[in-house]
Order: sequence, then structure tokens, then C-alpha cells
Amino acid sequence: MTMTEHNVLLVDDQRDILRLLHATLDTLNIEKLKVYESLSGEEALLSSTRHKIDLLVTDYMLPGMSGVELMHKVRARHPEANVIFITGMTDRKMREEMLNAGAQAIFDKPIPMTDFLDVVERSLGLDRTIFPTQKKDGMSEGRHARLSDLLANFRQDIKADAVFLLNDHGFVQARTGKLLDASMEVSLISTLMAIHATSLKVARHNHQETIDSFHIFSGGDHDLLFIPVTPLYALLVAGQGLASDQRVLETVSALLALRAQVEKSLKSMGVTGELRPLSLDEKPVSPSAPEPAPVQMAEPPVDISLAPEMEALLTNASLDKTNANDADDFWDQAAEKLGNQPSNSDVISLDDARRLGIIPDGN
Repeated sequence: MTMTEHNVLLVDDQRDILRLLHATLDTLNIEKLKVYESLSGEEALLSSTRHKIDLLVTDYMLPGMSGVELMHKVRARHPEANVIFITGMTDRKMREEMLNAGAQAIFDKPIPMTDFLDVVERSLGLDRTIFPTQKKDGMSEGRHARLSDLLANFRQDIKADAVFLLNDHGFVQARTGKLLDASMEVSLISTLMAIHATSLKVARHNHQETIDSFHIFSGGDHDLLFIPVTPLYALLVAGQGLASDQRVLETVSALLALRAQVEKSLKSMGVTGELRPLSLDEKPVSPSAPEPAPVQMAEPPVDISLAPEMEALLTNASLDKTNANDADDFWDQAAEKLGNQPSNSDVISLDDARRLGIIPDGN
């Protein structure tokens, strides 16, 4: 079986960006991937006459012709070529111009490489390794089709642009429609599932039996509505004006009805909607509770050698001494037998000083 060859044309007037994009594409480890580089639109056009182009990745602002002009000229030769734009400009009208011209995705600088690679894989029809599709076994295929039908009917009823069922691993379990700009789909879904995980923890701390949280993001390319279905799944709805003052209650009401249907389908697939209790590593530590003191191993006993005279006294001492006077007598006797030794080892008696010759005899 012959492997399909994929040709990618990178166009930017900065060599560093070309090198970065080329090195990033190399990480895909695709044997039949060929990457061509051009520093201008004119040079890119010449390259497009020599090679079949499957994917054009171009800066919007080029010296000479713009990236949109280049796209039209390349597509005149290669109608099936997909296009990814890179831009340092955030003007909304420019983004709309690029999307309306048929761009597959638009990335602002600095380029999010994970999202970039995901769009490249989708544009070239490659097996998705960055954001893989959830695999389904044969027995659950029909049930997943039922989920897709539910999402499609809901999307049609409320005139949404896209509806996604996401699982806690960030996979798209079912989907219908598409986002206006799919450039940041990986990052968007990853962020939303982080919100889902946080909502789950809040529900546990609040001792809720189910998770009832609503997240609404109004404006931008879409109004986004995001709600949990079970601890393992959540729904994302994207569309124009869904969260407006006039429609938000209607949208949420319809979304709750969809959630009930999806939850029923998931339960038929063996997915529970129960919240599990916090695991030990998730339980919050009370700020007022002191941390337990570290356990210290007992040190080995110190061997204290006694002077022979003291050891003899202690050995021969009567064990039935029970009052303070007897104890005082004991230590008085010990002092007499040991001699009048000074208690301070740094001090010597006058007799010892004379014997050592430190002071003369008779003084």
C-alpha cells in the first residue's frame, strides 16, 4: 500500500518563524511529509508551480501581496489546499476576512503549538495524535449514534452552531456542527474540562448529590454555554445570541432538557451520575489544624561510665532508703569516702597546688 505524500508550504518573512514551524512539523514523524519554505508571497507562488500544495501556512502581513491574496492564487492552482493563517494582529474585521476567505484556522503570535499541530493533522486528514477521537467498541456504536442524534436535534431546535459532549479525559464523545474558528479547539476543551473538574470539587465540598453548575460565556465568536451532565461528562453549546437577555432562559431550559436525555443515555451505557466522596489526597487540610509532629526515632542510650568509687557506692547502697534524710545521709557518706573533691573540675585545692609546684610551700 502506497503512503500518501503530504506537501506543506510555509510562508513568512521571518526565518526564525519558518524554522520554528518546520521543526514543529517534524515532531509529527510523518514519513511522507515534505515541507517547503518561502520568505515572500512571490517566492511561495513560484514554489506552488513546482509542487502540489496540500496545506498553505502563511503570515497575513507579507511584503508585497497579502496572505489572503496568496491564498487565492495558490488555490487557483491547488483548489483542495487548506490554509492556516498566522498573524500578529488582533483586529476582528481582519479575522473575519480570513475566515470568510476559507481559512482552516487563524493563529495569533506567539503560536500555540499544540493547537497548531492538531489543525495540521485535521487539515491533512492524518490520524489525530494531538487530540485523538474517542474510540468506540462495536457494542456501544448504536448508543453513541443515539447521543449524536440527540445533539443534532437540539442544535437544530435552538439554532446553535455546534454542540459537543465531552468526557473527563478531554475527548469529544459526540459532536454536531463546528466552531466558527477551530484554531483553539484543543486549548478551549482542555480549559473547559478543567472548569468541570473544579465544579466537581466544589460540589463535593458543598455535599451536593449532583453537580448543578452553569457556565455562560457571552460574546466573541460564539456565546458558549457549558454544563456538567455527570461527573464524567459535560455539554458545550456554541452559537450566536444564545446567551442574550431575550434568549438565555429559553436556552438554559432547553439545555437542561437535553442534559436529562443525555444522562439517561449515558446510564444505559453504564455511566453513573453519582458523585464519589473526596479521596484522601483531595480532602482539604484545615488551616487551623496543626500538622502532626514528625515521629522521631529514639536515640541509642549513651554509655556513661562511672568512677569506680561511685559505682561501688551505688552497688553497695541499701535499696530500702525511702525518706529524704536517708537520701541525704547516703550522699554525705559518698562525699566523705570520695574525699573533699571540688565540684568544679577547673578548680584545685591548695594542697594540690603546692604538690604541683604552682605555689611555694608555706604560703
